[in-house]
Amino acid sequence: MIRLRLSPPGVVLALLCAMYFLLFVNRTNLQIAAPLMQSELGLTNTPFGLAFSAFAIPYALFQLFGGMIGDKFGPRWTLAVSAFVVFLATAWIGAVGGLTSLFLARLLLGIGEGAAFPTATRAMASWTPQGRWGFAQGITHTFSRIGNAATALIIAALIAWFSWRYSFYLLAPVNLVWMAVWFWYFRDSPRNHPAMTADVLAKLPVRASGQGRSSIPWLRLARWIMPVTAVDFCYGWTLWIFQNWIQSYFVQNYGLDTSTASFYSAFVLFAGVIGDTLGGVASDVILRRTGNLVLARRSVIITGFIGGAVFMIPAVLVHDLTLSAVSLALAFLFAELIVGPIWAVPMDIAPRYAGTASGMMNFGFGFAGIVSPIFFGSMIDLTGTWTVPFVVSIALLLLGAVLTLRLRPDLPFIEEETPATVSGRGISEPRSA
Repeated sequence: MIRLRLSPPGVVLALLCAMYFLLFVNRTNLQIAAPLMQSELGLTNTPFGLAFSAFAIPYALFQLFGGMIGDKFGPRWTLAVSAFVVFLATAWIGAVGGLTSLFLARLLLGIGEGAAFPTATRAMASWTPQGRWGFAQGITHTFSRIGNAATALIIAALIAWFSWRYSFYLLAPVNLVWMAVWFWYFRDSPRNHPAMTADVLAKLPVRASGQGRSSIPWLRLARWIMPVTAVDFCYGWTLWIFQNWIQSYFVQNYGLDTSTASFYSAFVLFAGVIGDTLGGVASDVILRRTGNLVLARRSVIITGFIGGAVFMIPAVLVHDLTLSAVSLALAFLFAELIVGPIWAVPMDIAPRYAGTASGMMNFGFGFAGIVSPIFFGSMIDLTGTWTVPFVVSIALLLLGAVLTLRLRPDLPFIEEETPATVSGRGISEPRSA
């Protein structure tokens, strides 16, 4: 009999994939229940956009401080506490009675999820061979997009069987199950894991075994990561549209019921699964074949931005359900090519401070999540059309492609800055990894 046994790094990556899936189910379940909640709670698109943005306020802040917490206290405790907070927030959303309680519950959810992703990147930097960082980021975010798409079907089914409130109550305890398994299995250092073998450990980054709790050069690190943060804002603006409004788009723009709209939403969001996986794999393949880290990251990110912009145009120009669904699915697929390589860039630049660096990058995504839903909802209410917010998204995708040309994953963060390193960031030629 052949026994299939995952190595400890494989199990850790699988647990992180499960976490990404669950967090995105908890994040996007609101958009599927939104039409029914708006009707029952008496909320138009503008205040509901405020509720969507509530999640992103602490989420953006915790991209900065959550990464620092993960670097200082380790992923084991940080992610366990995050999962517990998500459990509380998800259950609370099921009990809301109006905009105020919904706003506060979404704030709590943003706190719970805010530290999770930069801390997960910290875990990947220790538990994944450097040549597979793009794949690790791509596959975990693939599971987040599976969560996105599956949420449309899961929540629609739970609403049909029970109610929108029970759809939140029933999902909340699943986070506690993940928390227990993670805390039992994971160790902050691979060397301390009881199932670790010498041959597996030899493939992991050396720093994984020697990382101390040293102080983090926060301000200097922020300067190195700022170009990635700007690119992530452009990407995040569009992603928040898909996460928050795609269900309402099909309901309000085409008059579909909840079940039918959920089918089209799932179709669009499942396209992101392909994009996430393909983007991370493509970046790593280019790196292995060319040895050029700049080409491996930039080329995939730029392709994602331009493809996303191009395929979003038909949804603006033509009012046709099938064409809109297909074009939005392709736009989402291309936009998701960005995820794997852009999350690998902070790991390339500052692997020792991977949690903090990735959190700084994802602050751009979080800030987009504050502004984008409010702008989107208010524009729909003011103009009665979805054209204006979509056009703005296209413009930001094109801007993101231009800003990507400034990314320098080949220039690692230097602990002590000298005049040579300052000038080198601006004038040195890209070097291969």
